[in-house]
Amino acid sequence: MSNRLTGVVPSIALFVLLIAAWQAAVSVLGIREYLLPSPLAVVRALVASDIPWLAHAWTTTLEIVGAFLLAGVVGVLLGVAIAWSAALSQALVPFLVFVNTLPKVAVAPLFLLWLGYGILPNMLIGALIGFFPVVINTAVGLAQVDEELLDLGRVFSAPKWKVFAKIRIPNAFPYILSALKVTATAAVVGAIVGEFVASQKGLGYVIVTTQGSMNTPVAFAALVWISVVGLAVYGVVVLAARYIAPWAETSH
Repeated sequence: MSNRLTGVVPSIALFVLLIAAWQAAVSVLGIREYLLPSPLAVVRALVASDIPWLAHAWTTTLEIVGAFLLAGVVGVLLGVAIAWSAALSQALVPFLVFVNTLPKVAVAPLFLLWLGYGILPNMLIGALIGFFPVVINTAVGLAQVDEELLDLGRVFSAPKWKVFAKIRIPNAFPYILSALKVTATAAVVGAIVGEFVASQKGLGYVIVTTQGSMNTPVAFAALVWISVVGLAVYGVVVLAARYIAPWAETSH
């Protein structure tokens, strides 16, 4: 525990230093609030009673968690399918690469047209952004297995599904967990992109509504909330990885 706290101290010190430099720059240079609010102005916006921050944060959190879970489940299943069959790999990989190259901002209005307003479209956009790393890492982890382990399976005449369950999938855990960490942050981006395009609540919606009134402190406060939610989701993934597969955390 002491080692972990010691490792966190430099990050906290850097963060505090940046905040202090930000406050000093705004005060000394006299930068107007609508261009760059001071940290104190952002704090005042964070505690403003006229903005239902918890309701907006809860909506965005649901979208991010839903996008993360959907991207994780679909990504792992597609990765397993690619590793299971060469024919499936040849059919799926070009299509998945095509889907991944689509500009998500351009796809978002289509989801809105098909599904209407609500959490689900934003969740799907987040999943669309975050699923590809899970697919690739899962497939790579399932393929890059020590040949000696595979030979052991052949010696015992283990069926293909058992080799996957007992050898390939545990071997893929480090790759999958690394991809899920990336997906945790990508889900945040996707959910906010969806809220930018069309939403009636959420932290992205707050940022969009502040543009007309140039209420920059509130926009910065929304960014702080987004960062808190994103860090929380990422932290849960890291903690879950340590408990579910601690060997994966140390081996990759």
